[in-house]
Amino acid sequence: MGLLILALGCSPQPQKANAVKKITDFVNPFIGTDGPGNTYPGATTPFGMVQLSPDIGIPGWDRIAGYYYQDSIISGFSHTHLTGTGAGDLYDILVMPTNSRFSDSIPENNYKPYSKFNHEKEGASPGYYWVDLLDYGIKAEMTATNRVGVHRYTFPEDRHTQIHIDLGYSLNWDKPTDTFIEVINDSTLQGYRMSTGWARNQRLFFEMQFSKSFKSNEIILDSEGNSSKIILDYSTTEGEQIQIKTGLSSVSSKAAGKAIRVEAQGDFETIKQNAEHIWEKELQKIKITSQDTNKEIIFYTMLYQSMLAPTLYSDSNGEYKAANDANGKLKDGTDSIAKAVDYNRYDTFSLWDTFRAAHPLYTIIQPEKVPDMVKSLLAHYTETGILPIWSMQGSETNMMIGYHAVPVIVDAYFKGFDFDVQLAYKACKESAMVDDRQIDIYKEKGFIPVDEGHENWSVSKTMEYAYDDWCIAMFAKDLGKMDDYTYFLQRSENWKNLYNTKRSWLQPKDPEGDFIEPFIPKEYSPYFCESNAWHYYWFVPQDTEGLISKTGGKERFVQKLDSMFSYAPSSKDKLPLFSTGMIGQYAHGNEPSHHVAYLYNYVGQPSKAQKLISNILENQYKNEPNGHCGNEDCGQMSSWYILSSLGLYPVNPAQGVYDIGLPLFEKAEIELGNNKTFTVKKKEDSTGEFVEAVFLNGKKLDRSFISHKEIVHGGELVFVMTSDSKLADKNQTKHSETNKIY
Repeated sequence: MGLLILALGCSPQPQKANAVKKITDFVNPFIGTDGPGNTYPGATTPFGMVQLSPDIGIPGWDRIAGYYYQDSIISGFSHTHLTGTGAGDLYDILVMPTNSRFSDSIPENNYKPYSKFNHEKEGASPGYYWVDLLDYGIKAEMTATNRVGVHRYTFPEDRHTQIHIDLGYSLNWDKPTDTFIEVINDSTLQGYRMSTGWARNQRLFFEMQFSKSFKSNEIILDSEGNSSKIILDYSTTEGEQIQIKTGLSSVSSKAAGKAIRVEAQGDFETIKQNAEHIWEKELQKIKITSQDTNKEIIFYTMLYQSMLAPTLYSDSNGEYKAANDANGKLKDGTDSIAKAVDYNRYDTFSLWDTFRAAHPLYTIIQPEKVPDMVKSLLAHYTETGILPIWSMQGSETNMMIGYHAVPVIVDAYFKGFDFDVQLAYKACKESAMVDDRQIDIYKEKGFIPVDEGHENWSVSKTMEYAYDDWCIAMFAKDLGKMDDYTYFLQRSENWKNLYNTKRSWLQPKDPEGDFIEPFIPKEYSPYFCESNAWHYYWFVPQDTEGLISKTGGKERFVQKLDSMFSYAPSSKDKLPLFSTGMIGQYAHGNEPSHHVAYLYNYVGQPSKAQKLISNILENQYKNEPNGHCGNEDCGQMSSWYILSSLGLYPVNPAQGVYDIGLPLFEKAEIELGNNKTFTVKKKEDSTGEFVEAVFLNGKKLDRSFISHKEIVHGGELVFVMTSDSKLADKNQTKHSETNKIY
């Protein structure tokens, strides 16, 4: 495998514009393509359907997103990818140009055409990716619209140039189940790729239009007799360019062709410039002032990565393949084509991750998209009878736990976004009352006991269900449904049923209700979802005061928090893949820890929160390929950075408030729309690593939080800095009441 690995050199640096400074120049799409980040560097638009990105062509954890920075070959460019997940799927419609200069093959990529490349002849920026395929002397460039991937290949002179279109290509969990290619004419192809994988019953139709007619073609059949690959033959002159436009649709090739006509008129440069313009407009929503170029690059890359999911799923006329079972029918037996009327249907909802910070961030900087995202969650409910857990490409993956579409919907409701409220409440309630995923046992016992299931995760499930129940209780109360309010509020206290007062731990129980012994809190066991007891101890965002009381009061709570960040794993401890970004037992590389540093605000020691937040911002995110300390997870890891660098974070994501932390930059201006701006800045003549005082619109705050309503009203939040931690703790003592909505 020596062929496949390159020594890591300097991290790629975006080029600065000479005349006009563009924010897109500060985005480095290679951050997260090495290490555990699992991001891709390819071309896409904000929340777009297309993710046109290079594929190494070799399976494995490191190549979940198709690309791995340490590799040195490329096997083609496919049109769909997941961003920062731990599950390998998609990789639809692989395109690879070749010629007579090189024809070697290797078993590692299943003997598909490939070429060596190096990072000195590769680059990426928002909406654009390019690389030189060194073995062929071909330059490959990618750009995209919402539903169309656009390639441009610059060829050397060669009478045996070919372009391979491979529908049989699959990687990791993905597997094609039915493929079809039809030659419409000498410059147009249509077809589809049906597949299964992490998401079942995936369906993707396409149309491909070529700027140059091919001389001949060869269709290759798979073992089932399906047309799974086509090779197009060309003669090319030196420097000749061929463009390919690939429209996508989950409904039909006709709809995919329409996407090209509607979105991708013009040549490659025109489409590339438009994609860059769209990204520039989105990134302009937050303007920071900093003297540190690396920090600027990290910030704007995180802002960029926060907009890579969820992804557009409906066609321009609103049609899409509905969420349904494997037989392609809805639960009522009707056809599986649904239509989003007057909104865009999105999918790829990594809700176990993104409910925590990504969706609250969207309510600030993506207010025009939040209603569509909520309506998409409700469409999934209408089509399947339950809100999504982790949905993708019209399929429920059932990955992870909780019913975390609920806090996303409840948060949007209380923040005043427009959607069908009665349908939303019905969806939330019914999703919490189903009898699968052990919710039936949870309803009966008030906790989930240990069983022999591979992913029992009994403690984590109990705690996350309890939080979601609190969200439903708040929703019910506001709608005047007091019986439901009482019922779900009681369920929200189910976390207490696993609290072992003698040991001061949230601890698993057997079916008889006895605590499991022996119990080692730092051990990664089947009782906790991708975590241990240290991580999940703090997940009671609906009742932090109750958790403090259970722990033994503020002093004991502080002691336990201190231990969380100081009790480091030993060299003998077996840490799983997802335990990364460690500070003591805290693991920033995985989501359950993300709010924990802010809990010092609730016990009168915000200076400790500020010190930890600064540590995480400075050390867990870097301007290099190995720049993420864990999976980026569809925008959650990046959203934590964006909010925390602004000095804000939603400990309870559905409460309507943001805890005050520590701003990273001298100044940040958030464009809210309607000519409103919210500015966060440090007082010019104050210095230090702690926050002495905070002023909102000139008035000193006596609390360690700010409401969403105060932010979107517009104004200015000024942080007065100090080097005295005691001053920080003295002046910011009042925290939000975590059992109420603001």
